[in-house]
Amino acid sequence: MTVQESSHKQPGAITCRDDYHPDLPSVKHTLVGIVAAALGGLVFTLACWFVLKTTNLPAFGPSLVSRALATFSTILLLVAVATLVVLWVMDEKKKTQRPFWRTALSYTLCYLAPAGLVVTTTAIPLSATRLYLDGITVDQGFRTQFMTRLADSWALSDMNYIDLPTFYPGMWFWFGGRVANILGIPGWEVFQPWSLMSIAAAACVLVPVWQRLVGSLPVATGIALVSTAITLVMSAEEPYAAIIALGVPAACILARRALVGRNLAMVGLIIYLGMSASAYTLYTAVVALSTIVIAALYAAVLMKSVVPIIRLIIIGVASMAIAAIWWGPYIFAIVNGHPASGATAAHYLPLSGTQVPLPMLAPTLIGVLCLVGLVYMIMRASNYDVRMLGIGLIVFYGWIALSMAFTVTGTTLLGFRLDVVVALQLATAGVLGFAELRIYSIHRLFPEAFDVKTSRTITVVFVAVLMAAGLAYAQNIPNENADAIDLAYTDTDGYGERADRYPPDSAQYYAEVAGHITEKTGKLPRDTVILTDERNFMSYHPFRGFQAFTSHYANPLGEFDRRNEEITSWALGSWNKFKTPQTFVEKLDEAEWKAPEVFVFRADLESTIEDMNSSNDNTGWVFDLAEDIYPNNPNVRFHGVRFNPEVFLGTGTMWDATQIGPFVVVTRS
Repeated sequence: MTVQESSHKQPGAITCRDDYHPDLPSVKHTLVGIVAAALGGLVFTLACWFVLKTTNLPAFGPSLVSRALATFSTILLLVAVATLVVLWVMDEKKKTQRPFWRTALSYTLCYLAPAGLVVTTTAIPLSATRLYLDGITVDQGFRTQFMTRLADSWALSDMNYIDLPTFYPGMWFWFGGRVANILGIPGWEVFQPWSLMSIAAAACVLVPVWQRLVGSLPVATGIALVSTAITLVMSAEEPYAAIIALGVPAACILARRALVGRNLAMVGLIIYLGMSASAYTLYTAVVALSTIVIAALYAAVLMKSVVPIIRLIIIGVASMAIAAIWWGPYIFAIVNGHPASGATAAHYLPLSGTQVPLPMLAPTLIGVLCLVGLVYMIMRASNYDVRMLGIGLIVFYGWIALSMAFTVTGTTLLGFRLDVVVALQLATAGVLGFAELRIYSIHRLFPEAFDVKTSRTITVVFVAVLMAAGLAYAQNIPNENADAIDLAYTDTDGYGERADRYPPDSAQYYAEVAGHITEKTGKLPRDTVILTDERNFMSYHPFRGFQAFTSHYANPLGEFDRRNEEITSWALGSWNKFKTPQTFVEKLDEAEWKAPEVFVFRADLESTIEDMNSSNDNTGWVFDLAEDIYPNNPNVRFHGVRFNPEVFLGTGTMWDATQIGPFVVVTRS
C-alpha cells in the first residue's frame, strides 16, 4: 500500500482493522466533541473547586483525611469508567444497539473522566489552601507574579519591568487573568483554580482527539487517563507546560496526516503549534522539529514530492501568525533595536539534565506500560502513524542528548524538561499496544480457542487488571506531589495566612505595605516602580520592580545585568559621592530606566535613627542582588549591597520612611 493509498483507505484510525474503530466520529462530531470536552472540563472542574472550598478539610501534611477522600473518589471514578467501557465493548462484540441513555452517559463520563482525575488527585488535596502546588516558593513565585500582573490589567506587559512587552509567553496567564476578573479574586488566588481547570480541559480534549485518531472511545479514554496521570506527577506544578505536553503524542500523528493531505489534521496542528508557541516554546520546538523531519522523509523518500514541504511552510506561517498575537510586541521591540541583555533562561542544569530518561526500565506500572510502548513502536513500525510516534521519540532523545552537548558552550537546551513528553510518548504507544493485543493479537494466535462468552470474560479480566493498575498509580499521585502540596499549606498566602493554621511569616505584612505605598504615592501599583528584594511581594501585589529577582526569569529587554550594576553604583555611592538626599535623588534620576519611587528594606528604623543620632556606625540597609553562577548548581547566588540610610533620613530628605513589621518602607515625597 502506498502512502497516498494509505491516506485515503485509512479514514482516521491508526489501524485499518474494522473492529478497532467501530465508533470513529465524523469531522463534525469530532469538532463538537473537542469544544464540548474543553468547556465541560472547565465547568466541571470549576464547579468542583467551588464545592471543595465550602468544605473544612484539614491540611494535607499533618492529616491523612484528604488522602483518604482523594483515593475514595478516584476509585469511584475509575470503577464507573471501567464499567461503562466494558459494557461499550460488549455491545460492539455482540453487535447490539445500546440504549441512548447509556450512550450519552458513556460519552459524558469518558469525556469528563480526565477532569475527574485532576479533581480527585490534585484538587481535593489542595482544597484547604488558596495556593497551588509549590505554594509561592522559588519558580512558582515568578509564575504567580505574572498571573497577578495580567489579572491587574488586560495589557500584555512584562511581569516585572514597567513599559516593556512580555518576553515570557503570556497566553495561559492572560486567560487566567480574565478568569480572575470574572471570579472577582486576585491573580495569585486564581492560580490554583485556573491551573486545575486548564489541565482538566486539555486532558478532556484528548478523548475526542484520540477517538478521531484511533477510532475507539475506550482506547481514547485510556490514553487520556494515562496521559493525565503521568502529567499530574511529572509536570503539574507548571500547568502552562502541562497542557502543551498532553498534546505532544497526538501532534506527532497529526503532523504526518497534515503533510500528506489531511486538511483537518493540518488545521489541528496549526492550532496546536500556535498555542504551544504562545504558552511553552520548548515543546513547540521539538514538535516542530519532528514535523520537519517527517516532511523531509516524505518529500525525499516516500512521496518524492514537494507537497509535504509546501504544507510544512503553510503550517509554519499560520502557526507563527497565531503566536504573533502574544510574541508580536516583543519581536517588534527587538526589530526596532531595543537593547537586550542579561537574561539567562537556559542557564540551568539539574541532575536530571545529565541523564537520559528511560521510563521503560523503571520498576513501576508506568515503566511496564512504557516498555510495552517501545516494543509496540518497533513491531508496528510499518504503520504510518505508529512510525510517527517513533520519529517523535527519536527527536526528543536527540534534543536531550544535544542539550548535554551544549553545556560546553555555556548554556543548555533545557533537555530535562522533555522527560515528561518522553514518558507520554511511550505510554501512549503502550496503551495502543495493549488495545491491539486484546482486540487483534490474542484472536490471531488462537483463532478457534474462544467462544463469545470466553471472549467476554477475557475482556472483563483485561479491563479489571488495567483498572487495578491504573488505580494503584492514580491513588499515589497525591503522595508523589506531597512536598509540593505541603508548600501550598506552609507558605503564607496573599491574605497573610497559612493554610495549615500555623503562624504566618513576614508576608503577613505585605498587604499593609502595599496599602501604605499606594496611599503615599497616590498611584496605582501598576504605575509604581519599587526596589525590593522581597521576592514574593510582587507575586501578591502588581507593583513594578526596578529589578527582577533573578536573571533566569528576567526579560532580556530589561537588561538585568546592567541594572545590577546601576543598583550597585547607587549603594556604593550613597556612602560617599551621593551621600546627601539631594545628590542621591539626582543620581537616581540619571538612570536610563524609570527610577524606583519606593524602596522596601528589611531593617529596624528606630535603631537606625538612634545610631545616626549617636554618631554610631551603622551597617546600612541591605539589598540582595541575584547573580547567575551557572554552571554551578544551584545556579543563583545572592550578595548584599548596603545603602546608607542617611540618603533617605538625612537633612533635607525627599523621602518618607515608615516601619511596617520587619520592613522599612521608603517612599519618595
